[in-house]
Amino acid sequence: MAGIVFAIFGVALILAVPIGVAMVLGAWAPVLLGARGVSGVGQLIRNTFSGADTTPIIAVPLFILAGVIMAEGGISRKLFSVFAYCVGKFTGGLPCAVIMTCLFYGAISGSGPATTAAVGAMAIPFLVDLGYDKTFCAATVAVAGGLGVIIPPSIPFVLYSLATGVSTSALFLAGALPGIFIGLCLMAYAVWYCKTKGEDKERIAAKVDEMRRDGFWKLFRDSFWALLSPLIVLGGIYSGVFTPTEAACISVFYSFIISVFVYKSVPLRETPKFLRNSVRTYAPLCFVLAFAIAFGRTLALVKAPAYISSFVLGTFQSASMVMLVIVIIFFFLGMVMDTGPVIVIMAPILLPIVTKLGINPVHFGVVMVVNLAVGLATPPFGLDLFVAGTLSDRPPMTVARKAMPYLIAFTFALFIIAYVPWLSLYLLS
Repeated sequence: MAGIVFAIFGVALILAVPIGVAMVLGAWAPVLLGARGVSGVGQLIRNTFSGADTTPIIAVPLFILAGVIMAEGGISRKLFSVFAYCVGKFTGGLPCAVIMTCLFYGAISGSGPATTAAVGAMAIPFLVDLGYDKTFCAATVAVAGGLGVIIPPSIPFVLYSLATGVSTSALFLAGALPGIFIGLCLMAYAVWYCKTKGEDKERIAAKVDEMRRDGFWKLFRDSFWALLSPLIVLGGIYSGVFTPTEAACISVFYSFIISVFVYKSVPLRETPKFLRNSVRTYAPLCFVLAFAIAFGRTLALVKAPAYISSFVLGTFQSASMVMLVIVIIFFFLGMVMDTGPVIVIMAPILLPIVTKLGINPVHFGVVMVVNLAVGLATPPFGLDLFVAGTLSDRPPMTVARKAMPYLIAFTFALFIIAYVPWLSLYLLS
């Protein structure tokens, strides 16, 4: 029966059926076929609603709303100005400043597409005006935008915690060093690219000198409140002042106050628009997550986790081989499915397998999220590719070809993170 459920789900995806509908079809299959131990349609509906009726999931729309307000408030530009001031005159300095901005902005938005959109809308025109290739700029933002789901606070980490019961705070802390390491790998390629392809040094130097005209402290004071945002959110979580869900609420109020009353970059009358945009972003995700939880419970009823566990543990004897297989599987899943449903469906199935092999649940969560972050910029359905392509007026596949070296650097970092647990667990010790 488990095979039938997966077969129906897979065929529906191949036929381009929306993923939420595909999960409903897969979840209904055992009911319609009268499988033993499976409840009726009423229980399936209750599972769907209970999947969306949990406290931790409240953090997801709140982080989305905070990201929308920050994006409209021009926070990404203020962050970029600080990093460009510091490294702009070095070879590859401005592309590296874009990657640094994505790292820091990820600590505000918690979302890959949101990071790509907010940073890309500002950075792509800026770099193009300085002579950089537009497709290269789009590729840089598309891949670096994936850091938004790794650097805490991270929406996928919240979903992994929701699906497995692993501490959200521990996941947030564990994602910090891997996110920085990936950023360094991406910056290494950006420097190599600019060194081999060349830059307009005179134009870049003139622009950076213009930014430096008023001095660092004036720039720092102007950007201080933007830089303080992740420190307040993460500092409050790790000091025990508030929970991750409460932190999401605080990030909304903080971003609102800073954008409307401090920077005055957002008119108060536009607040309803932010709420509408957040609802439009979250509503489809909410339905998909609810269906994903119901689908996962159906898989548990037909004993799919037990079958998969027996197959994996019977076929592969070492933790390193199992990790390699999981990385490959998630690499392909990330290419065709959104991050949220993959985590909610697959994490409860795979976690018991990896824990039997001695893999730390927090480390596994980091590997899973990093793995799926690669898929955000991988064709054919990488969401960040479409966002960056729209911003740069380039076809997503054209951006994807230019992004391949970045993706190789990202994948290299993924394998280091997967096989060196210290990177994920050091801050927890």
